[in-house]
Amino acid sequence: MRCPFCGNTDTQVKDSRPAEDHVAIRRRRFCPACGGRFTTYERVQLRDLVVVKTNGRREDFDRDKLERSIRIALQKRPIEPERMDQMISGIVRRLESMGETDIPSKVIGEIVMESLARIDAVAYVRFASVYKNFQAADDFDRFVSELRPLTQPEE
Repeated sequence: MRCPFCGNTDTQVKDSRPAEDHVAIRRRRFCPACGGRFTTYERVQLRDLVVVKTNGRREDFDRDKLERSIRIALQKRPIEPERMDQMISGIVRRLESMGETDIPSKVIGEIVMESLARIDAVAYVRFASVYKNFQAADDFDRFVSELRPLTQPEE
């Protein structure tokens, strides 16, 4: 593994442990050349996924991009980082097990919304506002009014 600080290719693994509910391995590494320490994660990848955008453009699936968008939606929400990592890993496993290498971005968005709806209504609305491209306050109002019957507490 190349050192991100000095570029040395001879780094040493100091510690390995399971991460993300045993679907990844977290490795603490040390660079003997510069003394830098850094962490890497190793995950199983079943297949190379390609995202097909709504305009027809194709790009390689980027787990980090998915993670960033979910973290933004869940920012300042009372969700543990481990729960967030489990959700992201579950979404990726679901996409990989679909049997297709080309996944429409719409499918990914729907799966993310479904997952967010299960754990946090505010994050669900935040993500939906970007995913569905809300343009005005009325868009939020319509979306939330459709959501309200689902989130009403039972009496």
